[in-house]
Amino acid sequence: MNPVQDSARLARLDLNLFRVFDVVLRERNLTRAAEVLFLSQSAVSHALARLRDQLGEPLFVREGRGVAPTPFAERLAPDIRDALALLDGAVHHTRGFEPKRDVGNVIIAMTDLLEPSVLPHLVERLRRSAPEARVTSIRLDRPRLERDLASGRLDLSIDVEQPTSADLRHAPLLRDTFCVVSRRRRRLDVAAYMAAKHVAVSSRRTGLAVEDLVLSRLGYQRDVTVRCRHYESAFHIVSGSDQLLTLARRRAEALRTMLGNHLLPMPLSLPPLELHLYWHRQADSEPRNKWLRSELLSLARELGSG
Repeated sequence: MNPVQDSARLARLDLNLFRVFDVVLRERNLTRAAEVLFLSQSAVSHALARLRDQLGEPLFVREGRGVAPTPFAERLAPDIRDALALLDGAVHHTRGFEPKRDVGNVIIAMTDLLEPSVLPHLVERLRRSAPEARVTSIRLDRPRLERDLASGRLDLSIDVEQPTSADLRHAPLLRDTFCVVSRRRRRLDVAAYMAAKHVAVSSRRTGLAVEDLVLSRLGYQRDVTVRCRHYESAFHIVSGSDQLLTLARRRAEALRTMLGNHLLPMPLSLPPLELHLYWHRQADSEPRNKWLRSELLSLARELGSG
């Protein structure tokens, strides 16, 4: 094909079709892609068919209940993502970002256990700098995290440090140490800690709690006799028994003010609990996302110094 034909074909391309292509590639499902794009499933199918006809190559094949990209689509995807990110950046740079006007709906994912420690501070900070912003906190879904961030279904996520792909960016947000909650003051050494019965808190049905994961790496296994979903419940259980609760000190200090009990030093030398802020590579230079990240990192510095 000569340059004139290439130029003519490019002029006929509808750039909106590439946005549909990108979301379908992320979701691997036409129904979910339609929800993200606020389109009907038939409109998504029609858009993919138009793009396939214009490019002259098949893009997706059916796989189970979803779709899978063809080798051609896989080769095309990185350049399309980068081009869409450049277009978004150009639009925002031309207009100029203004927090009071442009923040809009902020959707952030975090665990149930983390939300009480972070969300109230974030809402208060945004109320001062972007009073029209609306904030939605949703439960963290690690298997879907990259797709949700890439599709724009999520702006940011906060989680303990996790292995990530090259498309997920992250930065340290907060660091905390572990402590032990007890109903009475007591001398707690390693032997007494391991001999005690413990309460563990986790929002998951199965699997180790964060502190048990850290302890297992050091070769320790506690006797966990109660597992619950909320630290408030665990504090009440501890106050009526000799069981111990292990958690991050910042959260423990906040709850002790309301619920009592005593905070004891952790008798084992555990590495600090580190929370990271996560976003997608496509949002690296997007002004709104950059501003939100800056606000959260500034908030973390304030909480850390406090």
